[in-house]
Amino acid sequence: MYFLNNISLIVCLCYNYDMNSRCEALEVYFYATDSGNEPVREWLKKLPKEDKKTIGYDIKTVQYGYPVGMPLTRVLKGTNLEEVRCKISNGIARIIFCVEDNTIVLLHAFIKKTQKTPQKELDVAIKRYKELCKR
Repeated sequence: MYFLNNISLIVCLCYNYDMNSRCEALEVYFYATDSGNEPVREWLKKLPKEDKKTIGYDIKTVQYGYPVGMPLTRVLKGTNLEEVRCKISNGIARIIFCVEDNTIVLLHAFIKKTQKTPQKELDVAIKRYKELCKR
């Protein structure tokens, strides 16, 4: 998981003009529980190497090009949350995140098995977002 461990330390100078006009990359952090667990990082560690690479690349695209939009990201209706949509070996992964100032926080991740985002998965992300807002 070396490609995601220090992702928050990456800052760039102005990059390709074909991306957005952002001059610095957003910082990316994993949501951490009060006990220090990082559920998204733990989920990623369980995936095959190729899937980790795909997801890392997609997150990096969001980090450097935010806001990106469809087909890579989508705003989740009725929330302040968005999802990164990644095609991986055993399906479609979703990483739900929020953006505050110049920071992306990866809140929740799962493999999508139905067309609609399961409410259970959305509820987990919303709960984590609310906890984050209280800190």
